[in-house]
Amino acid sequence: MPLDAAAEQDMNSSNGQRARGPFSGVLVIDLTRVLAGPFSTMLMADLGARVIKVEQPGSGDDSRAYGPFKDGKSVYFGFVNRGKESIALDLKNDRDRALFLRMVERADVLVENFRPGTMEKLGLSWEALSKINPRLIYASGSGFGQTGPMSRTPAYDTVVQALSGIMSITGYPDGPPTRVGTSVADLTAGVYLFGGIASALYARETTGRGARVDVAMLDAMLSYLLHGVMEYVAHGRALGRLGNGHPSIAPFDTYQAADELFVICAGGNEVFARLSEAIGRGDLARDERFAHNRNRHENHEALRAELEATLRTKPARHWVEVLTVAGVPCARIQSIPEAVAMPQIAARNMMVESDGMRILGNPIKIGGFDDPATRPAAPALDGNGDAIRAEFGASEERATAAKR
Repeated sequence: MPLDAAAEQDMNSSNGQRARGPFSGVLVIDLTRVLAGPFSTMLMADLGARVIKVEQPGSGDDSRAYGPFKDGKSVYFGFVNRGKESIALDLKNDRDRALFLRMVERADVLVENFRPGTMEKLGLSWEALSKINPRLIYASGSGFGQTGPMSRTPAYDTVVQALSGIMSITGYPDGPPTRVGTSVADLTAGVYLFGGIASALYARETTGRGARVDVAMLDAMLSYLLHGVMEYVAHGRALGRLGNGHPSIAPFDTYQAADELFVICAGGNEVFARLSEAIGRGDLARDERFAHNRNRHENHEALRAELEATLRTKPARHWVEVLTVAGVPCARIQSIPEAVAMPQIAARNMMVESDGMRILGNPIKIGGFDDPATRPAAPALDGNGDAIRAEFGASEERATAAKR
């Protein structure tokens, strides 16, 4: 997609200069709110797209009211809407609707995450908008997708975690089903939505035509449950809750040192032999109970007892240092503050500056394109409205109407 004069001008939008990226010159109309959709369009903005966020007048995206707050602004909103522009439009209002349709005429991508059927009621369906702009990529994110008996059922992340089965395998055997400690269904759907849009843009280079992208949170979450579905397909049974253990590999769990639990992941015979030697227990690698992974997994509790008899003699930091030198994957269980302070995170530019605060960076690194350490702020509600209205001809329309 060549960078034309309009795109060059777009690089210096009223919301701050954006770095060039693989999506430079791509115009995205963002009707999404809260998390899954905004996360997908934020990734596009980070990679050079111009993203115009269309919000409800007066209140805007619901997440503007979600905490935590810093300096009176929602950190939640800021984390997934940086680098975008904002215009407040009432799509039921004739003048606002006319402006919106002019935006669609020039857009490359439209992204929405209303409940299925809402866009159709507004007269803004894929079929309607593709007639206005045949090259439009029309991407929809929802709880259950645009088809199927549950398509119009409301959903939140925890609902999808419950339905998908992931809660049933999260937690310890003697504890209750447990929600994963982040909005994994929302974020997984956001990543798939981003990937679907990128794929459709690539296909358009060959076909010249737009496409409909349909991503469901339930589909996305289920696709991540490889081990649980493997167990069902292979043995016809549900995978139980394993705590921090692995369903088919040992030792692959948390283990108690003198001061705290830490993680050891020794997946093969060679790694297990290195582990045994490093902690001074070379006998374990020669024990028939632990000779191969299947044996170790079948005897994982006996293996735990043998390992922890030694590991409990010294602190976790000692063992992590020893095992890392030996080439055994392992780690302390860090807090979030410890994680974001890691030199590795700094080296990968995964904490960046935006609007006076440190926020998460973009994990997609592409050679030949900058990965700025400073990112544009999330927009104020309708913060770019006047400029966008002027750009898409609303001021001219008002002038014409006044002459009449």
